Amino acid sequence: MTNISIEDQLTSTLLKQTFLDGETQDIEDYKKLAASYVSIEQCVAVLSDFQADCSYIYAGNFGKFFGLPSEDLFIDSAFEDCIFNKLHSDDVTERHALELHFFQYLKNLPEEEYRNYSTFSRLRTLNGENYINHRTMYLKKSPNGSILVALCLYAPSANLEFRTGIDGKIVNIQTGETITAEKYKPYVQTLLSKRELEILKFVAKGSNSDQIAAILNISVYTVRRHRQNIIQKMQVANTTEALRTAFVMGLISI
Repeated sequence: MTNISIEDQLTSTLLKQTFLDGETQDIEDYKKLAASYVSIEQCVAVLSDFQADCSYIYAGNFGKFFGLPSEDLFIDSAFEDCIFNKLHSDDVTERHALELHFFQYLKNLPEEEYRNYSTFSRLRTLNGENYINHRTMYLKKSPNGSILVALCLYAPSANLEFRTGIDGKIVNIQTGETITAEKYKPYVQTLLSKRELEILKFVAKGSNSDQIAAILNISVYTVRRHRQNIIQKMQVANTTEALRTAFVMGLISI
């Protein structure tokens, strides 16, 4: 459980969702909206298509800060590493963890409500001398709950006060209510049953299925079934990815 990459886990979580065949994403309409917003705010907008695993970057005057070209940019990835690489690595890690919570929180909301929410955070630059305001919004959701299109916005922060952490929060942009960690973390904690979480903690300590079965006095078949349920519930490919997700979301500790 060392060298855990939260970015890899976020990538896995969002890209390995179940996408419906033939689903339209209205991506051209979203591209026009993002470009129009940037032309007014002169910020940087990243429109991510998780189904196609690509992004469209629109850079206003603030794009010069990141060394972005003035023309619209297409990248063959749903994640803007060209921007992340110019931000403080600790803050990028915390931002990714916040989005994992955001993703899990929105999965439990009614279809008509998910677009009312956005993440807000303040990120340090690589040298720690400047601050960037960052937002994430999910623009389109599949009928099966998968997120198809996301928008991230970057703008200079007028708040230059030194503070550790990104001050990340989830906000209902319709009502102004801040969804505190105490409110959104329970959605993550109820993702797994008590027994599944117990087994995952043993796996994190290096125990195999036979050892876990002996400790809990249950059959190896039952342990394996629980492990498969964990993988399915967390929408990951294997137990290693499940451990990474559980770690960054605070379900287990090292």
